[in-house]
Amino acid sequence: MATLHHHQHVRARIFRRSAVVTALIAASLLTTPTPTASAAPDDVARQVADIEQKVRAAEENLQRMTIEAEAAAGAVLEAQAQLADAQQQADEKAAELAAVREDVDRTEDDVATIGRQAFMGADETRSSMQMVLHADGPAELLQQAATLDHLGEERAEVLEDLERDEAREERLDEEARTAVAERDAATRAATDAQSAVDAQVATAQAVFDALSAEKATLDRQLRDAEIRLLQQRGNADAEAAWADQQAAKQAVGALRVAGGAVAPTNGRVTSCYGSRWGTLHAGLDIAAPIGTPVYSPEPGVVLQAGPASGFGLAVAVQHSDGAITLYGHVNQFFVRPGQVVQGGEQIAEVGNRGQSTGPHLHFEVHRGGLYANRSNPVPWLEQRGISLGGGCG
Repeated sequence: MATLHHHQHVRARIFRRSAVVTALIAASLLTTPTPTASAAPDDVARQVADIEQKVRAAEENLQRMTIEAEAAAGAVLEAQAQLADAQQQADEKAAELAAVREDVDRTEDDVATIGRQAFMGADETRSSMQMVLHADGPAELLQQAATLDHLGEERAEVLEDLERDEAREERLDEEARTAVAERDAATRAATDAQSAVDAQVATAQAVFDALSAEKATLDRQLRDAEIRLLQQRGNADAEAAWADQQAAKQAVGALRVAGGAVAPTNGRVTSCYGSRWGTLHAGLDIAAPIGTPVYSPEPGVVLQAGPASGFGLAVAVQHSDGAITLYGHVNQFFVRPGQVVQGGEQIAEVGNRGQSTGPHLHFEVHRGGLYANRSNPVPWLEQRGISLGGGCG
């Protein structure tokens, strides 16, 4: 619980810093002159460098907020998974306790029956005398003696069973109480996590929108300035040259495949797994246009497909090695829980749902259960012939 509160304070500080940066960027735009045809090449080059710096600042803040949002989403979904496990444990303990209580009731009935038999037959001395007096012969006498011995052994066994069942009942009663307490604690943790991320969404959305709008303006200014610079340097088709430069930039960090492998999607990695700004980014962010197909890299079974706090919509697939791959922010999905999918089968498409500052796929690899251990996806992808084009080495 303390960790959750710590993350909430960290997120609040980051949102405040992001809001300040947004205001500074907006103010700087007012003082950034748009390059004109008459501007000297050196002036245009300086303007390009100035705008590039501002674009990088805006991108960094957008990425920071996206990572914070994805971490918050992961915390909510992890809390929900822990709650589901705790509920299952509580249900199992309750069922086990009910079963042993039935055993205790039956054993108590057996003890009562044997007690009545003993009372009706009086003590063993009288029973033995009656056997001697009333037996028709030696054979019947031996048979009745064996019956009394059996009754004594059965009585001892039933009492032992009762003692064992009562001890088991006491132990299970304590375990059931513990399971219920853990379930209640998990319920509170899941509720607190959801409340925290809901507050984060409300606080961050305006900052998200402002940053995105400012960056769009900066991108347009940068494009115009770079094209103007290419023209002044004598490029006959400056716009085409600029487009080629952008394509080359996009190629850096693009997912690449070998040996017939299928990547989760076709795009460029914009954020790697690891700790940044004091927050663990538990996956990869792969930028791609909305509607870009999302594939399962190898066969598996769909565990989840639908709404996922913070991610908007998400799909989770478990594979033969036990690993679970998660696909977040999808625009729409085409599978259902329990469905078997093949390697290379489309399961969703890239989107911009949930807390996201631009169309991208958030990809994670979990081991030991859904949200149990979110490991670095790079080794898992590389083992299947999927590289990140030099990014996230």
